[in-house]
Parts: sequence; C-alpha cells; structure tokens
Amino acid sequence: MTLTPAPTSIGVEVHQGHRQITGADALMDALRRHGVETIFGYPGGAILPIYDAVHKAERQGWLKHILVRHEQGGTHAADGLARATGKVGVCFGTSGPGATNLVTGIATAQMDSVPMVVVTGQVPRSAIGTDAFQETDIFGITLPIVKHSWVIRDPAHIASVVAQAFVIASSGRPGPVLIDIPKDVGQELFNYVPVEPGSISPPGFRLPEPPDSSCIRNALALIEQAQRPLLYVGGGVISAGAHESIAALAKRHQIPITTTLMGKGAFDEWDSLSVGMLGMHGTAYANFAVTDCDLLIAVGARFDDRVTGKLDTFAPKAKVIHFEIDPAEVSKNRKADVAVLGDVGESLVELLKLSKKEDIKPKTSSWLEQIDIWKKDYPLMTPPNDGEIYPQEVLLAIRDFAPDAYITTDVGQHQMWAAQYLRNGPRKWISSAGLGTMGYGMPAAMGVQTALPDQQVVCIAGDASILMNIQELGTIAQYNLPVKIVIINNQWQGMVRQWQESFYEERYSASDMLPGMPDFVALAKSFRVGALLIKNRKDLKNNLQSALKQAGPMLIDVHVRRGENCYPMVPPGKSNAQMVGLPSQLN
Repeated sequence: MTLTPAPTSIGVEVHQGHRQITGADALMDALRRHGVETIFGYPGGAILPIYDAVHKAERQGWLKHILVRHEQGGTHAADGLARATGKVGVCFGTSGPGATNLVTGIATAQMDSVPMVVVTGQVPRSAIGTDAFQETDIFGITLPIVKHSWVIRDPAHIASVVAQAFVIASSGRPGPVLIDIPKDVGQELFNYVPVEPGSISPPGFRLPEPPDSSCIRNALALIEQAQRPLLYVGGGVISAGAHESIAALAKRHQIPITTTLMGKGAFDEWDSLSVGMLGMHGTAYANFAVTDCDLLIAVGARFDDRVTGKLDTFAPKAKVIHFEIDPAEVSKNRKADVAVLGDVGESLVELLKLSKKEDIKPKTSSWLEQIDIWKKDYPLMTPPNDGEIYPQEVLLAIRDFAPDAYITTDVGQHQMWAAQYLRNGPRKWISSAGLGTMGYGMPAAMGVQTALPDQQVVCIAGDASILMNIQELGTIAQYNLPVKIVIINNQWQGMVRQWQESFYEERYSASDMLPGMPDFVALAKSFRVGALLIKNRKDLKNNLQSALKQAGPMLIDVHVRRGENCYPMVPPGKSNAQMVGLPSQLN
C-alpha cells in the first residue's frame, strides 16, 4: 500500500520552531502511517479527543470510521476485516463500560489468533485509581486475553507504541493488542516525531527463528515412510498464507487432508484428497481417517478438545509431525515425534524444496481407496424432499447460489452445518472457533463487507445467536452494506437443545426461543434493511436465490425443522471413531 505524506492540517501549532500536535492527532497520524483506512468504534467521554481527531481524518479523506451500535460489534467487525484481508483490524471504545464491552471480541480474536489493535479511552491521568466516573482498569482486565498492552501516560510515546503494536499484533502467532489512552494525553500538545512502520522493534521482542533444516529432513523421512498419512490443517495455514504450499505437499505425496474449523479454506474441499472437517461434528470419513492413520502431520493446528475427542484415543496408531509457530503449542496436548518450529509457510516451502530433490514414490494408494470407501459408506446426510425445510438443504442451496461468497457465521448448529456443507476458499470462511462467540457473524460480516465492498458476503446466523448483536442492523443500514444475512431459524438455542436431548433426558431448560421471538422481517424493515420470510420448501430455492442477488442488505429468515440434530457427533468423552448419528444408525 502506498502511504501519503503526513498531513499538515491536523491541529498543528508551531512553538519555537517545533511542530506540535495533540496526542489524539499523533495517534491518527501513526495509524495512517501503518496503512489503516477503516476504524470501527463508538465514542464516549474519555475518548472524545480522539474522536475529534477522527473527524479531522475523515475530512482529509484517508479514513472511514464505521459507527457500530455496540462496542462488541466493533471488535467483531475489526476481527472480520482482519480474517478476510490478513491486515490488522482496528477498533475504538471509550472508558468504563465502553472498554468492558470490548472484552468478548478481544477474547474471540485471541483464541483464534486474529491480528487486532484495540484503542480505548481512559479517564485523565490524575483521576486514574480514584474510582472516577467510567473508570475501569481495562489494562488489567484484558491482560490474559491480549498479546501485549499499554497505558500511555506521555503523548510522546504514542507513535512508538503504535509501531510496536502493529509488529506484535501481526507477527509470529497473530493476536490482539490494546492501547489505553487517558483523556488528557489525547488533549496534550507536544513535539511530535513520527515513527515509520518497521523502524522500531518492541523491547525484548524477537521474530520466530527460521525452521531447523534437520527437523524438516526428519519430517520428510517420516512422510516418505508412511502408508496411511493424514494432513491435519489448522488456522495457522490461513494466517501464513500457505494454502498453495499445503496443496503442493498433499498432491506430491498423495496425502489426504482434513481441516479444523479454523482451517476451512486452506485446501480445496472439492478435491478428492479432501476429507473435510474433523472432530465433534466433522465428517465420518475424516474421523475414521484420523483414527486409523499411521502418520498425522499437524500444520498450524493446536489439538483442540473439539478436534481430538478423548485425547488418549486421538490418532492412536500414528506418529505425529507438528509444524507450528508457537512453541507453547508443541506437545501441549499430544506429544510430537518431530516438531518443526517457525513460520509454517516457510517450513512448508523448505519441505517442498527438499522433497523435490528426491524421487518420491507415494505408498498411499490403498489408503486413498479406503478413504473413498468411507466417503461412499458414510456421506453427509441428504435431506428428504418433502415436509418441513431441513437446515442442511438451506446450506446446500447457499453453496449453489453463492459459491464464491465470503461466509461468516454465528455459533451453534447452523455453524456446524455450514462447516460441513459449504466449500470455501482461503480467508472466505470466517467463524468464531475457539471462543464460540454467539453474535459474532453479523458484525464480522460488516467488517468483511467494508473491507471488500465488491465481494459477496453472506452471514449464516441462528435465531438465538443473531439476537446477541441484532442492533448492528442499524450499522448495516447506515452504511448500506450489502450483507446477506440468512437465519437458520429453528426457534431454539439449537445446540443447547441437542445436548439436552442427548445427555439430559430431554429436559429443555431455558433453551426454547419461541416465546418472545421477534418478527425478524418486521425488525429488519424497521432498520430499513430488506427482509424476506421463507417457510415453505417450494419457495426456498427461488426466493433464496433472488434474495442473494439483491443489490442492498437483506435478511432472509428461513424457518426450518425444529427438532433437527447436527450429525455426525462425537459425544463428550468418546473417541472420534465413536460417532453417533451416522446414516446407518439413523435409518
């Protein structure tokens, strides 16, 4: 990105030959130098000096500020922008409740390794620690869920802190950082010295070392020997932009690939080597493959409990190679026989270079034949063609009518159906995986659409999840963001209901959402957002296709079969091979 020279009209005053600006103007100039073009936020008392600088930046034309309706929506929007583009997302919030409203979104980004810079206003320096109006220690509150954080007490430090923040957020294993700025720091004039991107390194900070060549050789030796290898690909491959390398490795060595929820899109899911997602609601053939493989090649994945099931039964016959940038993840849950530390993109490039020097003769033909048998014997369910609308057929229709869309989701059954049935390219699957944050999908879609105005963006929502941040319909309306929101409406907290049916003897405690459910179509229209209700199967395909083609924002409320469960499912405490809800069990 080409950056323009620093503007000279940002509240500059000249004193004894020095260029003086306010701390707030310094912040905005530093963000501009780091390529920031969009900020999501909500103003308030302590951050007003910064919002005055935002007003100047918008007048100058280099910044677009998106006014969200709740600070949590701002964090999710910044998160969605970051996941879709690979850039650092930026959001603002004021002190006190404004800052605490950001916490869920910060934790979401931390769990899923999303680069984000969060700026909060704070009470004046002299009031810190006095229980002043709208004072909270957001620095202390967020310590466990950020990569790093600062409270700026001298405006002269702002440029340096912003430069450090972008380095830390975007390098190594990405994640959120927080900058807390007292109100008077934003107002104070000082002699401003810009800091250019990349010109400063945070104290004590080191970039990951290059991968060890001996570890790569050991990994290749295991790959060449394996007869039943399986690539287990996580979100680290997306972050590293390593999808081409992972595809080249899979095809050269004829290795099937399974992905985590975060890894969706890292490999072409239409390819015959793809076995889809593994884990609690993964495909049967992915779970059988991981149980029977003799070599598990984990790339940018962290052996999450929703993937492994009962840990001591996960890939029980396999040796493990772990490609990972974060040393803390290696052998944390499953001991690695070979660990390749470093940027997974660099590691895969080096592995492929070494592989191409040798005459590779894959030994996987019988293994791939077995996987094809599992695919035929245990396919994902095809809904019947009569009666109520099944949620799965809504996802299949979206797959047909919006094959290249950026997909965001909320959390629950609809998220798992979307993961099972949709096919996504790199950075086109955007979902809260680690934290499982209800209400994530619609604000994340706002962030994606703002960053990529010419792309189709579809949010797959649940009727319970969407109510968590339903107010963001106002943001979508204000900026005319052409997001398409599809509600898979079963009038329940669907995944909670499924667990209560399966493990709590059908005691449906506080999970029925029908009492008090809004008329979503009327609600959307009250925000001046287009809306459509689909209740009959005969209307589904034509009406859904038409709604997805509309130029502006649309909310499509699809009423589906209330009691449908998301299968396959690995029950808690069971191995991945002990799935319930397989076609043979349901017939």
